[in-house]
Amino acid sequence: MDQKELRQLLQQYKQGQLKEEDVLLKLKEAPYKDLGFARLDTHRALRQGLAEVIYGAGKTALQIETIALAAWNSGQKTILVTRMNKEKEHEIESHQPPFAIHYNEAAQAAVFGEVPVPDGLGTIVVATGGTSDQNVAEEAVLTAQAFGNETIRLYDVGVAGLHRLLSSLDVLMSANVVIAIAGMEGALASVVGGLVDCPVIAVPTSVGYGASFHGVSALLSMLNSCASGVSVVNIDNGFGAAYQASMINHPKYDRENRK
Repeated sequence: MDQKELRQLLQQYKQGQLKEEDVLLKLKEAPYKDLGFARLDTHRALRQGLAEVIYGAGKTALQIETIALAAWNSGQKTILVTRMNKEKEHEIESHQPPFAIHYNEAAQAAVFGEVPVPDGLGTIVVATGGTSDQNVAEEAVLTAQAFGNETIRLYDVGVAGLHRLLSSLDVLMSANVVIAIAGMEGALASVVGGLVDCPVIAVPTSVGYGASFHGVSALLSMLNSCASGVSVVNIDNGFGAAYQASMINHPKYDRENRK
């Protein structure tokens, strides 16, 4: 149950369409489903506005499918699965589940069920320093789309060729949130932060040569950004950046009254 469904339930009770016992029974349903190897948080959307996401790394295809089916049967019609390889996706699809599978191989992630129509306030721009950052960027894009956001890709606009970024100023300045993704020295976030009037979420990537320390160099550069309005998530965490961006693009009053 999410916040919208709870409001509908209460409205039906007020209009006499449901008995008090029916409402109490619905509310008494366990806030999680015990699957033995996992406990699905079925009240996540009610508490936070967004349903639980399945982290696929370290899980078997059968475990992912079992969790997804439990979520689907609980009424969750958009199920995001991150860090899931193509082999696991193939195995799940071969079982012909009741939901469609929208798999993004670059992101190593999928949406089971419906990809919602964008209903946020504006657009989320996902910008990368280079093409090598694309896998992290695609995880951010798919996550943002799964949460009902209009997204624009702006790839390979790093500071090594600053004119590429400056030629897209109209796109950047139309954004409600910008996710700036870069490895190497991670300078893209500071440059973008000095150009736009919206929040910038910086994502350091593990792209780079030896002294980049698998993304630590970019992480420290982004944390030390002199541009105001830049926040930083963990290395390669496109999902975390998009989750935060979606919350910005859906203010609380809007999330509680989404249609």
